Amino acid sequence: MDKLIPWQKLEAQIEPFYPKAGNGRRPYPLATMLRIHFMQNWYNMSDPAMEDALYKITSMHLFAGLPLEGAIPDHTTIMNFRHLLEKHKLGRKLFKEVNKWLSDSGIHFKEGTIVDATIIEAQPKINRMRVILKCIKPKREINGSLD
Repeated sequence: MDKLIPWQKLEAQIEPFYPKAGNGRRPYPLATMLRIHFMQNWYNMSDPAMEDALYKITSMHLFAGLPLEGAIPDHTTIMNFRHLLEKHKLGRKLFKEVNKWLSDSGIHFKEGTIVDATIIEAQPKINRMRVILKCIKPKREINGSLD
């Protein structure tokens, strides 16, 4: 996506409305918030789920351009950025442009799913046949009869 989407062109449309440093807390870089916004929509995540994903999924963290040892935007910051785009009617416009660029590149992106797999050590598989045989094995004979 870094090479397919001209991020600077998208940022230029948002930049006049984006908060500047010096008016309260320093804002996250526009490029970071824009990438987070797109990932949130591509993977259909809520604001809290996106925040959580940035903590847990390294590839998303890096794609957003966040330093490995640094602050991550919380769900309220993510929500405020989305509201900024909605207020200035930029959300749909930006997605239409991105979809056009992707489609011109032969990529049709509708919706995604994230699968997170963690390899863990587990007990070896029990031999089911041995367990079944133990269950049906007759009791020992005592004095010629079965107990």
